[in-house]
Amino acid sequence: MATTQHPTTKDIYLAGGCFWGAEHYFKQIDGVVETEVGYANGHTAQPTYKEVCTDKTGFAETVRVVYDPSRVGLRFLLRMYFKAIDPVSVNQQGHDVGTQYRTGIYYSDELDRHIIDEIYAEVQSRYEEPLAVERQPLQNFFTAEDYHQDYLDKNPEGYCHLPLSLFKMAREARPEKD
Repeated sequence: MATTQHPTTKDIYLAGGCFWGAEHYFKQIDGVVETEVGYANGHTAQPTYKEVCTDKTGFAETVRVVYDPSRVGLRFLLRMYFKAIDPVSVNQQGHDVGTQYRTGIYYSDELDRHIIDEIYAEVQSRYEEPLAVERQPLQNFFTAEDYHQDYLDKNPEGYCHLPLSLFKMAREARPEKD
């Protein structure tokens, strides 16, 4: 799947466990114009799903979220992200276990770092234990195989670690602009 960068859009890369459900969740949010699942911040070239599942590539299953900042802001997207993950769980979301299921916010624009840090601190204030969510510049991103793209659209009864109520909440959320 070729990535498209629209001149008036921005992107953020969010790892939140299995990318099938995470992608479907973000697609529901008004102002998200494109999503793409793939593998981020690992140390091998051109990883495959099978390789990523070995826990030896360093990659996290990640969703590239392309959004229109005139319709939805990064703060809002990050608050929505934190509603869909267990931010203190290390290398696990739901029943999915392994380093590829770790949580992370990977940014391609250094100017986004202050917003990421602000929302991270906001969420951290609600927990005793430290958040397990990585905050790093995007080092690399490889698009996942075609059958992973839009997986839950193609397979409505497919596996998802997220409750269906989250998809409804995302559809009904009223985005805020930064």
